[in-house]
Formats: sequence, C-alpha cells, structure tokens
Amino acid sequence: METKDLIKLIPKQQKMGRLALPVILLIIVIVVAINAFTIVQAGHRGVVLQLGAVKPVVLSEGIHFKIPFIQEIIPIDVRVQKAESDQTAASKDLQVVTTTVAVNFHQIPEEVNKLYQNVGLSYKERIVDPAVSEALKAATAQYTAEELISKRSEVSAKVKEVLATKLSTYFMQLDEINITEFKFSTEFNNAIEQKQIAEQQALKARLDLQRIEIEAQQKIEQAKAEAESLRLQKQEVTQELVELRKIEAQIKAIEKWDGKMPNVTGSTVPFIDVNAAVK
Repeated sequence: METKDLIKLIPKQQKMGRLALPVILLIIVIVVAINAFTIVQAGHRGVVLQLGAVKPVVLSEGIHFKIPFIQEIIPIDVRVQKAESDQTAASKDLQVVTTTVAVNFHQIPEEVNKLYQNVGLSYKERIVDPAVSEALKAATAQYTAEELISKRSEVSAKVKEVLATKLSTYFMQLDEINITEFKFSTEFNNAIEQKQIAEQQALKARLDLQRIEIEAQQKIEQAKAEAESLRLQKQEVTQELVELRKIEAQIKAIEKWDGKMPNVTGSTVPFIDVNAAVK
C-alpha cells in the first residue's frame, strides 16, 4: 500500500474512533440505567445488600431504585408456605409415636431483612423442620399413648403453641398445623384392641346385671302389690258377706232344680232348706 493511501485512511479511522466512543458511552448508560432499577414481585419483599451488608430498609412490591453495582436486591417470599415432615417422638409412658406433621407458615414482611441476616434462605431446613420436631416431642411427652388418641385436638393445640413461639424468634409466623393419625407399634395396637374388647365385655356385663336387678325389683314390687291387694280383700270380708254368698249359692241351686228328687241308692238324700233360702 502506498503512502498516499495510508494518509487517506487516517481520517476514516479517526471518524470511526470518534463514533465508537459515544456508542460505548451509550451502552454504559443503558447498562447503568437497567441496573439502577429493580422490581419486587407480588408476594415478595426485597432485602437490600449494599456491598454485602444488609440494609435496614425492606422493599415492598413494585419498582424501586438502587445504586448500580453497589446495591443488590434479594427477593424473599412472604406468602404462606408449607413444610411437611415425618416425625418420631415418645409418649409419657415411653411408647414410640410416629406421625406426619404439615405446617403452614409465612415470613413477617417487615422483618425479612433480619431473617436473611440471621438465617439466610435455608430457613426451612435450618429452622422450621427442627422446630416442628422439637415442639412435637415436647407436647407428646406430656401425654400417655392413649391420651394422644383421645385428646388429639388438645395435643395439636399444644404443639401449635410451642411451635408458634419458636418460629416467632426467627421472624416467622405460624398459620396452621395439621397432625395426621398417630401411629404406634404393632404390640401396642394389639394391646389397645384387647383392652377395648375387655371394656366392651365389662360394659355388657354391667348392663346385663342392671337389667337383672331391674327385673328382680319389678317382680318384688309386683309381689308386694299382689300381697297388698290380698290383704285389702281380706280386710273387707265380713260375716254378713259370707252369709250373703251362701244364700246366693242356694238360690242358684233352687233355680237349677227340676222338682224331681234325685234317685240315689245307699246314700242320704240331700235336703235344701227352701224356707231358709227364701228368707
């Protein structure tokens, strides 16, 4: 390439250099502008990190300004979350109890920055699951195995009370807790079944005894009533009543007589005092 041609290229390179600088600056401005804003989605809160340090401010839902390359926004879900786990505990009478516990909880929106600073994003594994296990063990230890079955709602309320206190320490709020059926060992289940059968048989025996006692009492009362009736009837029987009954019997005999003497051999003919009967 000749010298003249090189001289002609110099102005073109200078023009390209002058054009490249504004383009680069424009790109930098666009990148900075994009990084100067952040959007917090619905159901979330934003934790502001400035050069790695947690700021006391918490960003609500919507668009927010941040310092590019200096501040970082960490989104934290504040909607109701579910944690379900299988738990094993011991009852007051040292029976092994297994159950599934489902917990609904959420982060306290105004304190998500403290949660992130003290716990981080692994709060379910580090806080919720161990707290559920500890609360269940603390509650079941206060009841026998049979009471866990008969007082299940009371046990759930106790677990909820203990768990709510523990979660509030880490800026979380308990919404609801559901405990499925308590499960025991096969030996204990068989013992419970045999006890229920024995209780049913004892109940049947008590009912039969009560029935027999009632029937006996009814018979006694009936006998008393009959005896009282006879006593009253005996008191009402007088000599005049006896004579009247005799006369009535004789009158009925006369009415039935056909006027013929009975034909009886070897026996005394019965005599009826008609005059006395008429009188």
